[in-house]
Amino acid sequence: MVQATVRPQHTTINLQAFSPLALSQWLDDLTNQIINGYRLTKEQALTLTEIEGQDNILILCQAADRIRQACCGNVVDLCSIVNVKSGNCSENCGFCSQSSYHPGDDSPIYGLQSQEDILAQAKAAAQSGAKRFCLVSQGKGLKFNSPKSQEFSEILETVKAIIDQTNIKPCCALGEVTIEQAQALKEAGVTRYNHNLEASENFFPQIVTTHKWSDRVETVKNLKAVGIQACTGGIIGMGESWEDRVDLALSLRELEVESVPINLLNPRKGTPLENLTRLDPYEALKAIAIFRFILPQQILRYAGGREAVMGEMQKLGLKSGINAMLIGHYLTTLGQNPEKDHQMLLELGLEGGEIPVNS
Repeated sequence: MVQATVRPQHTTINLQAFSPLALSQWLDDLTNQIINGYRLTKEQALTLTEIEGQDNILILCQAADRIRQACCGNVVDLCSIVNVKSGNCSENCGFCSQSSYHPGDDSPIYGLQSQEDILAQAKAAAQSGAKRFCLVSQGKGLKFNSPKSQEFSEILETVKAIIDQTNIKPCCALGEVTIEQAQALKEAGVTRYNHNLEASENFFPQIVTTHKWSDRVETVKNLKAVGIQACTGGIIGMGESWEDRVDLALSLRELEVESVPINLLNPRKGTPLENLTRLDPYEALKAIAIFRFILPQQILRYAGGREAVMGEMQKLGLKSGINAMLIGHYLTTLGQNPEKDHQMLLELGLEGGEIPVNS
């Protein structure tokens, strides 16, 4: 039997030889180091992926929850999103039913919604308890020098109206942005912008070919350069390896993103990934916990697919490293009633609100 006194810095560890008690003690040691400022290497993170079995995964989750409590507190950051422009997207992201390459049955097609309609949805999101409201548009991006530049201007005006007429903070997810666009968004009042990497650099070409992973990284850097917080994460369950998942989390750490949406693939009919089997909930919990070990101070956000994948086990995610949630509906799928989310937080002794992050 391997002794629990082996330090986490050693990467040649056979976790399968650990008893549950020894595993718990080893993870406690590693957890204490992370809370005190140590950051995992890739080799150490890959060691965590070797933890197998429901009981052992729950031990890992308990350790991740202790990191969450120590580094982030008990507030759960709540936000909501609206699809301000839907369908007929020029990109071929394999998971998305809005793509013109493989339109799904559940994806409506419509142009940019009016300011009045978006404002009404922002007010409803605020009433549901969300503290931030993200305006999401399909497409690669709204360029200044294209016919879509008017749409970008309209969104900027809508952002200002939300700030003036509601008590919710507007965010945006409009695809790629230049430095100039990022600055315009900041001047309009946007403090956080969603632009997911989706997957590791290695796995990305298997999911998207109409643009590059590096294009997404460039947008994140443009946002950070002008002082806008990056809400940047990815999707778990697209056929990627555990190493891909670790690489994604490490890339997010290197980019110093503030908020990390963790989407759990809910395969959509008509997309290239429609026949993939949904993640096992314990595999999802394991991924969430490992993300928390790699990203101890970031906001880790339950995002799309949590209801479909986790079901009645959603609470466990909030005790495995998650400290934020998208509430309400998603872009093309329905979420659960926000009242159920608030009740879940209450039962866990967590507080729904906003986690302040310096921008």
